Formats: sequence, C-alpha cells, structure tokens
Amino acid sequence: MTSATELDLPIPGISCASCAGRVTRALTALPGVSDLNVNPVTKRAHLRLDGATLPQVQEALAQAGYPADLTTTRLSIEGMSCASCSGRISRALSARPDVAEAQVNLATHQAQVMHAPGLSPDTLARLVTEMGYPAQVAAPGRPAAPPPDEAPVLRRDFLIALALTLPIFVVEMGGHVVPGFHHWLHSVVPTRALWIVQMVLALAVLAGPGRRFFAAGLPALRRGAPEMNSLVALGSGTAFLFSAVVTLAPGVVPVASRQVWFEAAAVIVTLILMGRWLEARAKGQAGAAIRALIALAPDTATALRDGRPVKLPVADLRAGDLLLLAPGERVALDGVVTEGSGPVDESMLTGEPVPASKAPGDKVTGGTVNGNSALTYRVTATGTDTVLSRIVALVEQAQAARLPVQALVDRVTLVFVPAVMALAALTFVLWLIWGPGLAHAVVAAVSVLIIACPCAMGLAVPVSIMVGSGRGAQLGVLFRRGDALQKLAEARVVAFDKTGTLTLGRPRVTGTWTDGIEPRQALRLTAAAEARSEHPLAAAILAEAEGMDLPAAETVTATAGRGLTAVVDGHALLIGNGAALKAAGVTPAPELMAQAEAAAAQGATPVHLAVDGHHVATFALADPERPEATSTIADLHQLGLETAMLSGDLPATAKAVGARIGIDRIHAGLTPEDKLTAIRGMGKGSVFVGDGINDAPALAAADTGVAIGTGTDIAIESADAVLMSGDPGGVVRAIRLSRAVMRNIRQNLFWAFAYNAALIPVAMGVLVPFGGPQLSPMLGAAAMALSSVFVVGNALRLRGAA
Repeated sequence: MTSATELDLPIPGISCASCAGRVTRALTALPGVSDLNVNPVTKRAHLRLDGATLPQVQEALAQAGYPADLTTTRLSIEGMSCASCSGRISRALSARPDVAEAQVNLATHQAQVMHAPGLSPDTLARLVTEMGYPAQVAAPGRPAAPPPDEAPVLRRDFLIALALTLPIFVVEMGGHVVPGFHHWLHSVVPTRALWIVQMVLALAVLAGPGRRFFAAGLPALRRGAPEMNSLVALGSGTAFLFSAVVTLAPGVVPVASRQVWFEAAAVIVTLILMGRWLEARAKGQAGAAIRALIALAPDTATALRDGRPVKLPVADLRAGDLLLLAPGERVALDGVVTEGSGPVDESMLTGEPVPASKAPGDKVTGGTVNGNSALTYRVTATGTDTVLSRIVALVEQAQAARLPVQALVDRVTLVFVPAVMALAALTFVLWLIWGPGLAHAVVAAVSVLIIACPCAMGLAVPVSIMVGSGRGAQLGVLFRRGDALQKLAEARVVAFDKTGTLTLGRPRVTGTWTDGIEPRQALRLTAAAEARSEHPLAAAILAEAEGMDLPAAETVTATAGRGLTAVVDGHALLIGNGAALKAAGVTPAPELMAQAEAAAAQGATPVHLAVDGHHVATFALADPERPEATSTIADLHQLGLETAMLSGDLPATAKAVGARIGIDRIHAGLTPEDKLTAIRGMGKGSVFVGDGINDAPALAAADTGVAIGTGTDIAIESADAVLMSGDPGGVVRAIRLSRAVMRNIRQNLFWAFAYNAALIPVAMGVLVPFGGPQLSPMLGAAAMALSSVFVVGNALRLRGAA
C-alpha cells in the first residue's frame, strides 16, 4: 500500500454550491489532504490522503455538518482466542488510512469495519487472513452466521486429554494421597521406564488434543505477535522438552535438576481445554437471546391461492400475499389485518405483557403470536425488511460494538503478552542464579507463562455486551449503537418530548358545554363540518361522534387563525378559538368562556361553536397522558435522575401535563432548533426521549437519544436506542439494564486484572523467600481456565437483569 491514498466519498448532505464550499473549506484546513474536488451535483468529494486518515476526514466533515456516507463491512473471523488476538486485528484494520473504525468482538468472533466505499471488503478479509486469522465477508442484509459451536469438539478433546493425562497424574501425585505408593511403584517399575511411559502419554496429549495451541501459537510467535496460544505452547512445550531431555539424555542436565514435569505439560493442556469447553458452553448461552429472536419466525405459513389455503415456505411468500392465521399460530411476516379481530401477543418483541387488540387495518408483526381468533392478513414486508429481521440486525450490531471502556483493555493487552514473556524470562534467570537449580527455574518460568493468559481480559467487556443486548431485546429495548449501553448508565437528566411520548398523541374530547342547544346536536353539527377538515383536532371530534348520522356540510372554508365556517342543515356554523369568535363579531357566552378558561388551565384546547351568529357550545380537547407516564417519571426520580419536558406545545398545556406527571423542568413553545439548544445546555449525561420528525435533531444531539418505536423512521434512525413499544417506561428498563451491564463489566475487569496482578508475582516466586508458596504450572492452568469461566458466568447473570 502506498503512502498516499485516494478517496471518493459520497456526502449526501450537500445540496448546493455553498454546501460544497463549506465541505471544501473544512477539508482544506485538514493537514495531509490534497487534490480535493467537491462536486455538488454528484454530492461526492474526491481527495488524496497523504498523512491524514479517514477518521480525521470524517470528524472534520461531521463538525462542518456534512458527514460522509461510509460503508460498513462485517467479517466472520476464526482463530481468535484472547484479547491480544482481537486487539491485534483491530489495530491492523484501523491502521489503514481508508478505515474509519474497526470493532473486533472476541465473544462473537466478528469484526465490524466502517470504511471508504472504494475499499473492497475482500481486501479487509484478506488482510485479517494474512495475519493468521481466517476471515470471510458476512453477507450484507442478513444476520451474521454465529461462530461455530466449539463446545462438542472441545468436550471430546478434553475427555481424550483427560484419559491420557490421568495415568501420568496418578503416577506423579499418587504418593501425596496414598503414602508408600511411590516407593511401591518404583520398586516394581524402573524410574526410567515410568518416565518413558509418561513422555509418550504427554506427547499424545500435546500432539493430539493440545495440537491447536501449537498450530496457532507458534506461527504467531514467529510473526512477532504472540498471543494466548503462544503462552500455552511455550509453557507446556518447555515443560515437556525439559522433561524429555532429562529422560533421554540425562547427562546434559545437572544431577540436582534431573526431575521430569510431564504431568505439568499434560495437565496444563487438559485444564485449559476444560476451561475452553466450559467457556464455549457459557458463550453459547450468552447468544441464546438472539437465537431465540431468529427462531420466532416460522418456516411455513398458510397462503390463499385461488381462494384455497395452501401451506407454503415463508421464503416463497411475497408482499401482497394473503395469509390465514389460525388461533395460537405465530405470525409469519409483517402485514395488515384484512379480516377478523382479536388479541395478538406481542410481548416477545415489545416487552408488553398485555396482548394488543387487532382489527382490519391494524398491523401485525412477524414473530408475534395470535390469540384465540382466526385472522387474515396481507403481507407488507418480507426477508430483511421485516421488523423481526431489523431487530436481529440491531441486536447483532450492538453486540459487535466497542464500548469506550474497552479502550482500557486494549491499552493493556497491547503490551500484556510480550510483558508476560519478558517476566517469564526474568523469572527463569533469577531462579537459575539464586534458586536451587535448573528444574526449579524452568518450573517457575512455565508457571508465569501459563497463569497470565489474558482470556478473561478479552471476554470481560464483549460477553457482558452480548448478554446485555440480548436481554434488552427481550425487554423491548434495542440498542442501535453499542456505546449507548455505557452512556445510559452515566445519565443525569432525562428529557422527554410531550406529544406522542408522554401523551398518546391522539387528542380527544374531554368536555362539552352547551347554551341553548343539546350536547348531542352540537357535536353532530360540529362533526359534520369537521369531516371536511384536515386539522388534527378534527379527528378527535369525529371520533367522539362515531356512529352518528352526520348531515352533509356545504361551503366549508378553513382560515388559519380564524377557524372553520360551513353550512350544515341550513345553519351557518363557525368553529374555532376565542379569537375566531371575536373576529367574526360573535358575542362570547360568559358561562362557556369560563369553562373554556378552566379547561385551558388544565392543558386542554377549547374549541367553540357558533350557530347562526350565536355562541352555543364549547368543547375541550386534550391529548391524554399515557397511563405509564406518571410511574415512569417516579421511577426515574427513584434512580436519582432529573426529568425535563421539551415541547413545542403551548406553555399552559405543557405545564399542566408536566405538573400532573411530576416533571422537574418544563420547556414549552420550542422549535426543533430550540430543543437542540436546550439539549446542548443540559451538558454531559443528557438523555432525550422522542418520537417525531421534529425530535430527530435533539435525539442526535443528546448524549443518548432514545426513540419510541411507534414513532417515525427518521426519529428511530437518529436515536442510539429504541423502545419497541410506545411505553415511555422502557427508558427506565433501559437505564436499569445499562447500569447492570456496566456494573457487570466493572466486576469482570476487576477480576481479570486483579487475578493477573495478584497471581503473576506469586507464580514468579516473590513469596518464597518469606516462606510463602509458589504456584505450580498445574495450579496456574487451573486458575487461568477458571478465570475465563468466571467472567462468562458472571455476564450470564444479566439474563435476569432489569
């Protein structure tokens, strides 16, 4: 690869020449960028990097307000066994100037790379493969294939190694259990013969089940990039080779050091295989949530073909097909009900325990379960376009994410394995000089190599993310960006949009007062006129009048700020606010105006009706709060968080709603730009929850944007996390889960780091001069294996979080 790199970046935000000028100025100011050409017609920027990198370019474009549209490639990688492996791959990918970000996940065996569109995904896969980790490009638009289940193979290899190791272990350690065993055994079988049998059995362990450590570790050592397998290969190989020399050429070794450690070499491999088998089983449980999501979609469905029901594979169905849904059957694909009505259990997707009632025109989602009614629905989405497929993709994306806390692990593992090898060499030299002999020095060095394998470090963060993201999906909380898991745990203030988030977003008539006319007649006349109106409040009046026989309205005219006029049943009608009555010269009825003022003080919108010039009725229309809104705010307060409302509604309405549900700070009458300013003023730890198009800027600006899943696609795309149901209480579950995940990660990191910090010095023998113990290689292998199992097991506790 040459020092200079050509980039051709799509920048969709460019809409005119002035936009192109701003992009040009932003990139020109960046050192290391040359040959720049920004085309406003094609919305692309061509440039040459000579010292600059794509992350720098993307940051400059983002600050200018015109981020580039980069390509994301997912790789499936084999052979990763520890944090050193994943860290090395991440650094190699990130070192390319045309790569913006590379996230490598040890738990899922996958990498997610964001790069310039001109960089071929095959080039990335080839780069990783050449490092010794076979990689393939995952098919776009499909869930990534999970890493192969290693548990059965590891179990088989562990049992083989155990059977071969047991005789060696009994020969060497039997005397510690049964006094006199060693004396009897050596009187029956010559010592040299016993050593030869042990050597053959140990060689079978290392060359058979333990071959994987040497096949991966020694090439990595030759490349100057040692990792966990290298430590195991060096440790067990050194113990075996030293013992083999003592057995086959004893004259080479001083008499005082003629000891064999075949049991150490064999037991190391056996115990580490056991640890990997248990770890593989646990990691399989960690991915259970996403497998359960994938399993929600049935393989077949009953379609109507020429009026007859036909059982067909779901893969053969297309948008527009009519499907029959039997009671208790699982919905195959997203669609719209055309016949029948009844409840559908959507809890596996939304976390809501109460089934949702469905009727013709309502949407149904693939993976949900029909209740006790037969339904017919028309397919609207198939394949990767379904809600379930998008959920799976979002969960996978979050599971592959790299949290900011991972940077600490990356910095440590960058130097960890080389440092351990240096410490092992130092231990060998020191014990050779001041210790009792060569054998003791070898054992001490092997103990250091074995006990320091960084498996637990590499798994501490990704396994917690993996389990936490899956648990979130079960609770109806989807993390679109993995770092939202960490940011939500650091939240200080949670701000909500009002309409559609804390309220139902559907105004309804909450009060009717009349003067000289029957309430039903007033509603009938008003609804007849509003039937021709597109105003949001018209729908509330029509809903209230549902089932009434409405007369036809004539000469309907709507004027902004002056209400609506119409002729109904020969009467001239005026419908509007108090200003509209005044502008039309209608004298307001005092009693009705008093009711209107009282309703407005409670956050309702008064609508007046005048018939033939007389003010005869007043309606109060309000957008009721969601039933869960008050408990959501109370729960957030219990978590120690401040709450705020950012609303574009009238101040009186917003303050009334906020007061009823207990909001701390209320900001009303805001434009989208005002919401953006308010969010930025909240500083670090801000969370914004919204659902509308006008919420997108605030969702993007907040430290963590949380979109209501029933909201607009634009809002969801701008958010870091999505609540699949309309329940704002999902943000409480999200924050509790986030805190649990971060607490779990801190526990795992403490264990991983503290384990190594405490036991490496013990393995080196620093306690021996003070009468303390020194860990044997066998105990070191057991401790190392159990540390990884502990970390994964601890992460599995998150399956019951929140």
